[in-house]
Amino acid sequence: MKKNQLGTSDLFVSKLGLGCMSLGTDEIKAKEIIKAALAEGINYFDTADLYDFGVNEEIVGKSLKSVRDQVIIASKVGNRWNSEKTSWNWDPSKTYIKEAVKDSLHRLQTDYIDLYQLHGGTIQDTIDETIEAFEELKNEGLIRYYGISSIRPNVIREYIQKSNIISVMLQYSLLDRRAEENVLPLLKENSISAVTRGPLAKGILSGKILEKAMNKGYMDYTFEELNELVKNIQSKLLKNNRTMTEFAIQYNLSHESVASVIAGASSVNQVKENANAVRANPLSEEERNILLALTKQTYYIEHR
Repeated sequence: MKKNQLGTSDLFVSKLGLGCMSLGTDEIKAKEIIKAALAEGINYFDTADLYDFGVNEEIVGKSLKSVRDQVIIASKVGNRWNSEKTSWNWDPSKTYIKEAVKDSLHRLQTDYIDLYQLHGGTIQDTIDETIEAFEELKNEGLIRYYGISSIRPNVIREYIQKSNIISVMLQYSLLDRRAEENVLPLLKENSISAVTRGPLAKGILSGKILEKAMNKGYMDYTFEELNELVKNIQSKLLKNNRTMTEFAIQYNLSHESVASVIAGASSVNQVKENANAVRANPLSEEERNILLALTKQTYYIEHR
């Protein structure tokens, strides 16, 4: 599988990354999925200390320990579980970040994290202090690089101006094109990579009509609009001998800011399907124009 440079770093990530949140806590099943991902040429694995109270990091660490020098492990920090593990609080403080990274390293069974990301963020945060924490971790060799996971343009701009982030993880799909207005162009201008999540929009864009996912609508689309959109894509484009998953993932990859698409998988077959979609031919200009015409240009309303 082809790899792209992440920002201006020396990290080269596969065009498809495995979003590990959906692995679950069945270690045997999760290891099978990760093994399948490796077999498909995926070298980029994204987890977080928040997922399953840290169990996700433990499973990822165990599964990748034997190939540690061949993979890129990304994790996230900032959400702090309460003692009862019933909810979490936002804590981007330097003290917490420098404490949490040690726990993540222990669970991941590694001496360093390739990409450590702030798992959210608000404009009210003490951003300078947060950046200081990441810079110190980098100088200490505990992380190689850092980035943020955010859908807030005002927060993204602050980190672009003040920090050395190499990537921004954000939600992006044919059904959520908000980032196209100014975030993706801004990242391109500053040589910072976009890592996109949610390319299949909760499975809606997989082509399998998921009533449960669609019945409440999605973003700016009603249930009826989603039904119509999927039918239109199928009637206008599936004659091109492609799958819906290909269109969804290749659309993300068609934006030059996007280095990798992070997709979750709850089965080995899903990993293979997503990998095949990434290896497919890029969208033609005609295909891209049809998709743009069928979908809405959405915009960020809050946090501009």
